[in-house]
Amino acid sequence: MKKLFILLIICGCAKVMSAQRGAMATEPKVKTSEATVKALASTITVADLKEKLTILASDDFEGRETGQEGQKKAAKYIADQFKSMGLPAIGENKSYYQSIGFSYDSWDDIYIEVKGEKYKFMKDFYAFPSANNDMPTIETDEVVFLGYGIDDDVYSDYNGVDVKDKVILIYQGEPLTKDSISHITGSLAASEWTLDWRKKLRTAKAKGVKAVLFIESNVPFYVDRYRRVLLGGRMSLTDGSSRSSNFVNSAYISTNVAKAIIGKKFKKVIKARKKIQTSGKPRNVVMPTKLKLAQKKNSKSIYGENVLGYIEGNDPKMKDEVVIITAHYDHLGKRGDDIFNGADDNGSGSSTVLEVAEAFAKAKKEGTGPRRSVLVMLVSGEEKGLLGSKFYVERPIFPIAKTVANVNVDMVGRVDEKHEDNPNYIYVIGSNRLSTELHEINEEANKKYVNIELDYTYNAEDDPNRYYYRSDHYNFAEKGIPAIFYFNGTHEDYHRPSDTVEKINFSKMEKIARLVFYTAWELANRDKRIEVNVPQKEK
Repeated sequence: MKKLFILLIICGCAKVMSAQRGAMATEPKVKTSEATVKALASTITVADLKEKLTILASDDFEGRETGQEGQKKAAKYIADQFKSMGLPAIGENKSYYQSIGFSYDSWDDIYIEVKGEKYKFMKDFYAFPSANNDMPTIETDEVVFLGYGIDDDVYSDYNGVDVKDKVILIYQGEPLTKDSISHITGSLAASEWTLDWRKKLRTAKAKGVKAVLFIESNVPFYVDRYRRVLLGGRMSLTDGSSRSSNFVNSAYISTNVAKAIIGKKFKKVIKARKKIQTSGKPRNVVMPTKLKLAQKKNSKSIYGENVLGYIEGNDPKMKDEVVIITAHYDHLGKRGDDIFNGADDNGSGSSTVLEVAEAFAKAKKEGTGPRRSVLVMLVSGEEKGLLGSKFYVERPIFPIAKTVANVNVDMVGRVDEKHEDNPNYIYVIGSNRLSTELHEINEEANKKYVNIELDYTYNAEDDPNRYYYRSDHYNFAEKGIPAIFYFNGTHEDYHRPSDTVEKINFSKMEKIARLVFYTAWELANRDKRIEVNVPQKEK
């Protein structure tokens, strides 16, 4: 009896110890050692970066233009990389892909004629094909000046005005006092009527307006800025909020064209605008004229893919939270015999995040992390308007509320003119726009492990280049997700066939890739997820 009792105790202890061992096997370590983290980062090497980038920026991939054969080849190469890392296929049909439908629009025939005089596209006016519908030529004997084209509870240009089947002429923005106070918000803050260009076009369509003409005081500036989009057409998401079918047709006209339309009513229109600004009450003017507007389009549908590499977190309490690391792998494709290989833009970022994914995958295999889940996503359609990342945030695979941060890498392989004497630098953009913690994490990671120059020039809110709004991280930031963007600045080969592999500084790339890893690692492993503690500024 005594022997049996001892045996039961031994068996019970064995079961407890076995259960403890099982728990130890699945329960993550609270803190991975610094030596282990450094060892993981050391797997990111010049040789590996060069191997991946040489493939992605090769002629075989034909410049990786969205929807074209080269982009498909690049997507398969990236998916094969994720498969070789042992990452699960979480995309549709058990693949590594999130497929995206794009509509590709370009102009076939477009002009404005006022009182028999034809005005030229991209000289006297411009219009975006993706924001317009293919339509029969409009001919009208009058145009209605309708202030700012706003229909708000506080202020409405549409009150008491019949605009059905009419062409309207409006100013951009919203009415402001002489002290720049908005009549709509009652403060210096702009309303959504200024911040979202779509709102006026949707409203006009709902009111039955035939076309909207925006007065644009600096047509040459915007034509130069959007030249490639205006000439080459522009993609839009097939079923997104930017579909042209949601909008009334529109064009941005110079002040000269506006004056030709307004004619003898010029002083009356100016007076009406001043009264709107001073009183906050709408004014409209009906202007007899002869106007023709032609907007004939060519449209076709194409498809691209975001490629998904998923590393599931090993902490049961934290693995439903996700850190998303992004880079766009598309570029400009071919133009005649020229191939735009895009080694820096953005083969460098794509190679970087593939190496970072490999380091995280190794940690997962070895049971050392990450605690939170990590999604490494190579996106397409960036060159067409940040469309791949826009598609993801509108149709996320993981809930936006559970997305901790976005780490975005776009052009990290070259040295710009400012840093010719110090290639060990990187421009950091957006890190403090929503979360001071994100900024501090990156600063600390750099100070502790990498020690390169962090240049915040382009993070300034008054940066005329507006890079904060020009890469994929911005679509995440718009959803309130803290985002950081690593960027080396532009150079003479930017968006040219001469952006090739032999000009890449791989030693610099290695340092930046390791900084990306260390920052993402901290985001994925710290005890408490970072907080949004900075009010979001409007675009």
